[in-house]
Amino acid sequence: MNKPDLVLIPGLGCDERLWLSVAQHLPRGMQITTSQPHMHPADHSIETMATRLLASHPGQLVLCGASMGGIIAMEALRQAPDRIAGLVLCGTNARPESEEMRALRESAIEMFEAGDFEDLIRANVSMAFHPDSAANPDLVRAYLDMVLGAGGAQLARQNRAITARPDARLHLPQCTCPVLVVCGDSDQLTPPECAQEIADLIPHAQLQWVSRCGHMLTMERPQAVGANISHWLAQQYGLGKTNE
Repeated sequence: MNKPDLVLIPGLGCDERLWLSVAQHLPRGMQITTSQPHMHPADHSIETMATRLLASHPGQLVLCGASMGGIIAMEALRQAPDRIAGLVLCGTNARPESEEMRALRESAIEMFEAGDFEDLIRANVSMAFHPDSAANPDLVRAYLDMVLGAGGAQLARQNRAITARPDARLHLPQCTCPVLVVCGDSDQLTPPECAQEIADLIPHAQLQWVSRCGHMLTMERPQAVGANISHWLAQQYGLGKTNE
């Protein structure tokens, strides 16, 4: 039996660099690619981003999404449950946007469209990272280079898509594929309660916490995240050693 492909999906404002440090800890024996449907300028909704993802990657897939990437992965599951062989959901949220967050995002979108957003992204570091990680200048620099490099138009479009995201809680209980949920224990942007809710909704989902870790868990604790994913993949698909 052919093994499914593993597709890594970055989060809002992020690209393949979000997964670089994790990839070396993932197992051999699977085709691993990074997909960035959120970066396509023609797509303005989570639904169309998920459709693009499915069209770009044929066959059976294990979708591994971080934050917004997880939201896209959950929508892909809704659209094509027969294509999704497994899900890994990292630091993500199945809920629709709250009114409080909607107002905050609308203010941020105005700044993105005006091109005056660097101070906003720098201020977000303390929310995105555990204090240990926020004190690491190399890590913070890598984060800022990636997110600022996305540009105001991309950030505005992606935030609008997140604001209008569907309520994934409605279809998650019907999920029949294996699911791993991973969350930093100090995540302030998608708090642990969001990960617990997803794990509770999906039959037989596994939940793993990453200690002393914030929202950017693939950058903050890549070895721990990679080890959790690798172990789960080995359980599900009989894979062996990692790519280290």
